[in-house]
Amino acid sequence: MKGAIDVWCNPFTPEGIKHLFIDNEEVHFMMGTQWGRTHHMVGYSVKDFVKQMDELGVEKVCIPALKQAFYRKNKMGGDFQYQDIAKVCAEAPDRVIGFFGINPFDRMQGVRDLERAVKEFNFQGAHVHPFGFGLPINAAEWFPFYAKCAELDIPVVFQVGHSAEFMPSACGKPILLDDIALYFPELKLIGGHTGWPWVEELIAMAWKHPNVYICCSGHAPKYWDKKLVHFLNSRGKGKVVWGTDYPLILHKESLQQIDALNLKPEAKQALLHDTAAKIFKWDQSEPETGKKAAKSAKAKRDGIQVL
Repeated sequence: MKGAIDVWCNPFTPEGIKHLFIDNEEVHFMMGTQWGRTHHMVGYSVKDFVKQMDELGVEKVCIPALKQAFYRKNKMGGDFQYQDIAKVCAEAPDRVIGFFGINPFDRMQGVRDLERAVKEFNFQGAHVHPFGFGLPINAAEWFPFYAKCAELDIPVVFQVGHSAEFMPSACGKPILLDDIALYFPELKLIGGHTGWPWVEELIAMAWKHPNVYICCSGHAPKYWDKKLVHFLNSRGKGKVVWGTDYPLILHKESLQQIDALNLKPEAKQALLHDTAAKIFKWDQSEPETGKKAAKSAKAKRDGIQVL
């Protein structure tokens, strides 16, 4: 089996863990006090993290420059700068992939930043955490970003389902993907966190729309809804990708629990690697534009002017 691809792994460096999990009071409360996972809040260098990936057979992880707002406090919680995530990715560009985090209130400057992140720093996806902004994922404020993603031919990963933090969960109801998929049939949409508690809604969207997929992030495989397991193991093969929401779920425990599901070999292969590789075009030979983008990103990090 080819190496596993984690479509949602949070920034794992000491700085990333501190910002998103230790200093972020709502996330720290949920992950620590509520779920007893304080011991997961440990940061690693890129070198050490990639070593762990090698030991576990993980080929790639995708890390978002997460934009997460505090709904009740009217301020940002997770607020990563894409330039900082680009520096992390640059240390292992074939293994650690950057996603641009969308703040809808950045408006057209945010759209320009999204384009720069993709063209100059080789980011390969965008990420939406809608709840703290109080905007459902089909609100008008998001659409300029979706249009740019369609133009750049990069997927959008959403947190859908409920919000574990103190934010309005209805902003992420999976049925809202219907409107986006109808308007942007060429834009690949990945609904994360299994859509729980509206898992069947997300399954319905993935079954209906060729451009809608499910990501199993944020939930330990042993707790995945039985309908989702049946879907990915049967008619939904090729519509579901693996994700952890690391460090909430560790790669080792997730992979061990997937083994215990006794999936069909072809369904397991699709879940852990093939579907994500197809969505992001990672199993194709790299086109010249991709090579140029990667070269440009490296050159700009090195302070070199590229013509």
